[in-house]
Amino acid sequence: MRIRSHNIYQSLIDASLILLAWWLAFWLRFNLDLTDAYEDIALRTSIWVVISYALAWFVIGVQRQVWRYTGLPELRQTMIAVVVGALATSACLLMVRSPNFPRAVFLLHPILVMLSLSGVRAGWRSFLEREKTAIGKPLLILGSMQEASDALRALKGSLQWHAIGILSPIGTENGSSLLGIPVLGGLEEISPIAERYFVQTALIAAPTGSDSRLEALNLTSDAGLQLMTMPHPDDWLRQDASTPRRIELHDLLGRQPIALDIKGLAQLFSGQCVLVTGAGGSIGSELCRQLARLGTSRLVCVDISEYAVYALEQELRAAHPQLQTSYYTANVREADRIEAIARECKPAVVFHAAAYKHVPLMEERNTVEALRTNVLGTYNVARAAGLCGAQRFVLISTDKAVNPTNVMGASKRMAELMVQAVARDFVAAGLAVPTQFLSVRFGNVLGSSGSVVPLFTAQIAKGGPITVTHPDIVRYFMTIPEAALLVLQAGLMGESGQIFVLDMGEPVKIVDLAKMMVRLSGKTEQEIPIHFTGLRPGEKLFEELLADDETTQATPHPKLRIANIATHADLRTADVLADLQAFGANPQDAQIRAWLRGQVPEYKNGV
Repeated sequence: MRIRSHNIYQSLIDASLILLAWWLAFWLRFNLDLTDAYEDIALRTSIWVVISYALAWFVIGVQRQVWRYTGLPELRQTMIAVVVGALATSACLLMVRSPNFPRAVFLLHPILVMLSLSGVRAGWRSFLEREKTAIGKPLLILGSMQEASDALRALKGSLQWHAIGILSPIGTENGSSLLGIPVLGGLEEISPIAERYFVQTALIAAPTGSDSRLEALNLTSDAGLQLMTMPHPDDWLRQDASTPRRIELHDLLGRQPIALDIKGLAQLFSGQCVLVTGAGGSIGSELCRQLARLGTSRLVCVDISEYAVYALEQELRAAHPQLQTSYYTANVREADRIEAIARECKPAVVFHAAAYKHVPLMEERNTVEALRTNVLGTYNVARAAGLCGAQRFVLISTDKAVNPTNVMGASKRMAELMVQAVARDFVAAGLAVPTQFLSVRFGNVLGSSGSVVPLFTAQIAKGGPITVTHPDIVRYFMTIPEAALLVLQAGLMGESGQIFVLDMGEPVKIVDLAKMMVRLSGKTEQEIPIHFTGLRPGEKLFEELLADDETTQATPHPKLRIANIATHADLRTADVLADLQAFGANPQDAQIRAWLRGQVPEYKNGV
């Protein structure tokens, strides 16, 4: 076993303190007036003290401690070793029957040993922490004492930061102290306290989604401080786990991250071939990452963008070199190509993420493109999944498909209906198809291509202004990993024809999101102004997850529900395909909207 130099030095110091305590116990026993006879007894018996305590140190493992990290567990371990050493010393001296040995020394010595060892360890740690504090950046901890406890313990190992105080939302904690760090006041006092102590950074200790975290964000975002929080749970295995991270957008969701059935997902996808369309997009690429982690035996990635496929290939090859992958540049609107890929790869599960999703762009001059990709493309991929014998097909839909007021939303609602129609077609044809055809709806995805977040980020980088369509517009938000895992979870538990929706908590006002992004960038609203431009064609103030006449039923997962929606059983796929073909190369937008109103009764053209 390798013995480090600092362990040797610590053991020598411990041995010296134990011997010093042995002599001090004799002196205290005789009121500091030790005769020559008892000096001789103390000298002759010292060897037994060293042997007994050395054995106790070895058995208990005290010699492996690092004093700079000494805490209550290490002190308890040392106390146990002292007790064992004291009992062993007493047993040895009683067996050798040293004449005239003062029995009070047996009690005094372990007390003195424990005091001296604890003192030197606490003193050494305090010295190192004071030295580290002198070079670290000052930091305010925001949160209750209970919330700040874990953060302070993690920061003990950081050379970059040192906490100078806690700001607690609980008034009764003001004036208290935690691990030597005082509670300086409440959250509302952050500006004057930060100015008084020359602090430029604050760490929010409250957990993600908690009320106290949102309160801290709201109260402190105007203070002009850099806001930090503790690392993600996955980051604790890294060497920089004690380093705070910047507040990120998903911290603003106002709810706890969604926990999913990872064990069940692993059982479903492990060893299976999975096909993902739109694999180069925000959701598609995250699906591929999650599937790779879940042990998929083969991953088939399909996207119309050559660059997106290339970028995904480079990423997955570096992260999962052992994963068997196939990459195709293909258009979901070409039925023969998609069917050929499916028959060749024979996927067990198909995730259909390929779609046009930009609302204003699809509203004018591109309406037919929305239909051909979102409706015809969905039909082609769903039918290919059934023909190749896939176990599950999952369409990624959107909350804009509910009571749609724009072509994009209506086309996605039409895609949902086509998925249900494909399932009926296979049953009507008498084909023994094992495929479960499902759809999943969710709201806006933070950071996805085409969302407001990249737009706001670019506008802030240019110095503003930030453009928001309306001061009252609200949206549901989720993170890209949450969206991908939700799709996987629905694929695990769904049955053919079902449409899943997510309990996404409270909607977020877009203007509040813009303000928070400005503050997190270190700017003020005076430096980066917000301009309101008015609602765009087809845009709604509020996106629903369920239509007015829909109800939902619970699933085993508390955040997933199944929408009970009219299936439009009279919809015939052959008629839809014929109509799409008849539109030609350049139909009028009004013609497309009129056709959509006939196919999707809940579609209302306009806001």
